[in-house]
Amino acid sequence: MLGFFERQRLVKKGLASSKLRRRRTESEFLDTLEQGVIAKIAVFAGFVAGLGLLIYPEGSPQPMKNVFIALLIFLTALAQLWINHPKTFERNSRLVLIFLVFLLHLAVVKMVLITADAQIGTAGVLNPLARQQLWWLAVPLAFAPLTLSVLLGRYHGLFATVFISLWSAIVYRGTTDSVVLVMSLICGFVAVFVTMRVRRWTQLLRAGVFIGLATWILAVMFGMVGPVLWGSLGDGLHWRALGWQSAVAVGSGVLTALLATLVLPIFQTVFRITTDISWLELSDLNHPLLKRLTIEAPGTYHHSLVVANLSEAAAEAIGANATMCRVCSYFHDIGKLVKPEYFTENMRRDRNPHDELAPTMSALIIIAHVKEGVDLALKHGLNQEVIDLIQQHHGTSLVFFFYKRALQQQEDARAGGKIMNMREEDLPEVREESFRYSGPRPQTKEAAIVSLADSIESASRSLERVTPQKIDQLIGDIIQARLIDGQLKECDLTMRELEEVAESFKHTLQSMMHTRVAYPSGRTERPERTERRDTPIPAPRPSVPPVSAA
Repeated sequence: MLGFFERQRLVKKGLASSKLRRRRTESEFLDTLEQGVIAKIAVFAGFVAGLGLLIYPEGSPQPMKNVFIALLIFLTALAQLWINHPKTFERNSRLVLIFLVFLLHLAVVKMVLITADAQIGTAGVLNPLARQQLWWLAVPLAFAPLTLSVLLGRYHGLFATVFISLWSAIVYRGTTDSVVLVMSLICGFVAVFVTMRVRRWTQLLRAGVFIGLATWILAVMFGMVGPVLWGSLGDGLHWRALGWQSAVAVGSGVLTALLATLVLPIFQTVFRITTDISWLELSDLNHPLLKRLTIEAPGTYHHSLVVANLSEAAAEAIGANATMCRVCSYFHDIGKLVKPEYFTENMRRDRNPHDELAPTMSALIIIAHVKEGVDLALKHGLNQEVIDLIQQHHGTSLVFFFYKRALQQQEDARAGGKIMNMREEDLPEVREESFRYSGPRPQTKEAAIVSLADSIESASRSLERVTPQKIDQLIGDIIQARLIDGQLKECDLTMRELEEVAESFKHTLQSMMHTRVAYPSGRTERPERTERRDTPIPAPRPSVPPVSAA
């Protein structure tokens, strides 16, 4: 409270700005919950307790043995997470998501199978065995793999497939039920395969159909659908049973997809996860910030579109999230909306506002567009990945142009100071830290790709004559400078991937900046009238188009 009044006092005196940027609130308590060991142990204990409750009341002769086996599988799962997915293992929120989906999956499987066992001896349209089989065929065997594959990626989906299949076999009949194990494994693999690139909600329904078909084929192989007495085709009872069983088997996959569709938006919101579907929703160019860019900073808008094309193609080349790169490229320079006229792409040809400013002030305005971008992103509720990339797309790089100008002015001041007998300490001091962005450096492959695409697109506009050799040299120089400056050392890009990214940039830039053939004009110049009407008019000579440099 005292700080607020002190700030208002300084604002009234003109010693502070009245504008207060939005910042992400950092809580030490939330950081402890996210990465603390005690919270991690609590998550593990909660899952083990829930797993034990699902297994122990089974009524098998040796329930403690099944619990012990399930616990060993759990320890194996933890080891796999720690080895293959260390980033997931470090984040307690991701662990809560994974094990919560596991418990939900096992609880639904348990409920359906208990209902199936209760149908023995119940009269109905079909015989008791067929009614029990109908409930058995309705088990959502691919719910956890489908959900985690969409939320966290295919590798987490495969992880869920293996371990949820082992636990499902124990939850149902004990460790000897190989039918549940095999069907759950195959249906889970099918779910992961058909959801590797989910860009629309309707694709989940298609995935459910494929899962249902896989369930039906496996049920036929294991004798759970049919048999049909081909010798008595006139008997409609068996055909009716076959139809019901097939419909339930295929329908179970569709219902699994529908259940995943219901819970996915909840998990995305609670755990702050952005899927490919969410990225496509964010790629709408009618977003208010992007519409402001088209009007207030059209040069920045066009620059962002080109960066989006460059980064998307490069991300696809190395298997990174191309949709994320495209969407983040749209928003990476929204901070330029605050002072658009101070950036080259939006300047008028007859006026450069930096000519009237000191280099330090110019650098301060350029660097501030990152903080302004974060402020606008928070105001409009953009997701965390976009905000992170806005902060990281310049890393801690140097505003080189104004830094060199400041050094030149310092040298000029020293030369004049010697003539005027000025003391050394009275001369202006140029510190490199004042001309660097505050960072952090790019932390992900996607952030590094967008950062490189941003620099390369801006630098390519300065090429006087575009040739493949100049584009190749430009990209190589920028990437080498970023490596020497240490801007890429905190992301997980390998040197081989960096080479593939560079090749993608070369191909995309050459396609966008190639020279065109000078086509002849469509109009034919009329010759001047002469006094002699019998003078023949020479036919126009065809112009030879120059060879394109690209």
